[in-house]
Amino acid sequence: MRIAGYIDHPTLKITIFQLENKFIVKFESGLFELAFKFRTGGPINNVDDIYRLADDAFIEAAIEQMNTMRRIHTAALERLNPMEEEDEFEEII
Repeated sequence: MRIAGYIDHPTLKITIFQLENKFIVKFESGLFELAFKFRTGGPINNVDDIYRLADDAFIEAAIEQMNTMRRIHTAALERLNPMEEEDEFEEII
């Protein structure tokens, strides 16, 4: 697998990889990664086709998916370690 290019974005790292007969577009944001694989042939034949494919709508949809991943991650951690309700003050008699 080799790096075929990068897509500039202000908040995400977007890398294009090439591996045999496919391209992989990987989005990274903090702890989260999202990857899409595309076989070559048909509409995808080279890295320029991937640049055209990764338009604003594609990137926005990937960001929405990463936000969903973040919510799932947070909810799982909260279930693992739920915050116990504590009284704010000790009762004094």
